[in-house]
Amino acid sequence: MATESSEGEEEAKLTGGNKVLMVDDDLREMGKKAAWSVSSCKPGNGVSSLRDDNLDTYWQSDGAQPHLVNVQFQKKVKLQLVVLYVDFKLDESYTPCKISIRAGDGFHNLKEIKVVELDKQTGWVSISLSGNDPRETFVNTFMLQIAVLSNHINGRDTHVRQIKVYGPRPNPIPHQAFQFTSMEFITYASVR
Repeated sequence: MATESSEGEEEAKLTGGNKVLMVDDDLREMGKKAAWSVSSCKPGNGVSSLRDDNLDTYWQSDGAQPHLVNVQFQKKVKLQLVVLYVDFKLDESYTPCKISIRAGDGFHNLKEIKVVELDKQTGWVSISLSGNDPRETFVNTFMLQIAVLSNHINGRDTHVRQIKVYGPRPNPIPHQAFQFTSMEFITYASVR
């Protein structure tokens, strides 16, 4: 159920959460190519806890809201999906309730592209960066910012256990306008 908010970005309410991370094969994890930073953290619960592939560790913010995670790339990348792992059962009031996704060239021109409300989620939460237009399947950006605007039960600090960002896989055959799926076509795709 998605509704249009006053500024034109899409707002959605997500329920549930998957215990197992499921992502399409045509997407690849882009976070390895980025520099990650956070607005604040408690000692021992910094940005490295977001990227260690361990669901028992977490980033814990330390300060006033909004709590920010900044993902900066050296060159412009195509991003299609943001996936977070949150656990309401363990983290309770530390669990994010409202999240804003922003994109831009840097801190100076970030634009809000999605606002999502989480309803007591436990597990992987997928947030598509696709627009309302079917041709807008990804966001082309240098920087992505994930802002935790509020927590459940009016919590002050937040816990996020993992964050992954995905973009489309590049075509395996350079300068090929489309992708062949059968081995016969791939064999004869190039001129010798």
